[in-house]
Amino acid sequence: MRVLAAMSGGVDSAVAAALAVDAGHDVTGVHLALSQDRQTLRSGSRGCCSVEDSHDARRVADELGIPFYVWDLAERFTEDVVDDFVAEYAAGRTPNPCLRCNERIKFSAVLDRALSLGFDAVVTGHHARLAGGELRRSVDAAKDQSYVLGVLTPEQLAAAWFPLGGMTKDRVREIAAERGFAVATKPDSHDICFIPDGDTRGFLARRLGSLPGPVVDASTGATVGEHDGAYGFTVGQRKGLGVTAGDSRPRYVLGIEPVSRTVTIGTADLAVVDEVRTAVPTWTGAAPALPGRFEVQLRAHGTPVACEVTAGDGGLRIALAQPQRGVAPGQSAVLYEPDAVRGDRVVGQAAVADAR
Repeated sequence: MRVLAAMSGGVDSAVAAALAVDAGHDVTGVHLALSQDRQTLRSGSRGCCSVEDSHDARRVADELGIPFYVWDLAERFTEDVVDDFVAEYAAGRTPNPCLRCNERIKFSAVLDRALSLGFDAVVTGHHARLAGGELRRSVDAAKDQSYVLGVLTPEQLAAAWFPLGGMTKDRVREIAAERGFAVATKPDSHDICFIPDGDTRGFLARRLGSLPGPVVDASTGATVGEHDGAYGFTVGQRKGLGVTAGDSRPRYVLGIEPVSRTVTIGTADLAVVDEVRTAVPTWTGAAPALPGRFEVQLRAHGTPVACEVTAGDGGLRIALAQPQRGVAPGQSAVLYEPDAVRGDRVVGQAAVADAR
């Protein structure tokens, strides 16, 4: 089988490529140049797509004895991921750029090009499992990435290969060390890859400028502060509000109105929701029968909660068995089979439109 190995320069993709070679496949490595300023050096675990990452990926390919190429997708990444990220925040939503990158770059642009070039599959270092075409959680719960892969279609999953889903991250590093890969101890990337300093508010401010507006306390309707941009907040946020609300109870962001640029805050009892409404869903396999009982994960590192899902208004209505805090429009609601069934199979996902 002809396999294209997406090699980021990290330890996971290095081991995934090695396992594809070990399995006897005809493997070609490709590094995705996504940053428009790739000469910027990496700072520990922050950032990606730097010149160092490209060199690290090439060294592993050389050690494996496989062809290696760099594909420049910086322009498409900027349009489909970075610009989308900025636009979503400007509209008062909280996007997940890793999910968008998987959807539009790694398993759209890259997979489409790979198939057109005659490759049979794309192998990546994602921590998730594929069994019989079904997307499942990794055995390493702490590293599971099935949430950000929940947007993939059955056709995309049919041409994907995730060889690391059946092992722990510790084992991945052991394999890399056994092979003498220099990336064996390389730190994992954290935060948003295109914001290497971790300052999301500053990143957005440089692109959207100052857009001042009021901060309103939901309990009284009183304006308790001003901000320079509603894009600097997300629903559920507690820290960094920069206001004093008149009593000692902590306040959380309850809502963001982008037209009036109003940020509404309130106490913990007002911050919980028990129903989520979504946009049109995508399914990783055949669409399930609705209404139905599932588990839903509402953020990348969130805890799944039992729910009942019904179809409505072109999207889904998700009734939560346990009230949740910090459910922001724009986040992905990823559905899994209930734990009593198997619990680790991804059924599909939909973007949160509203929570109440």
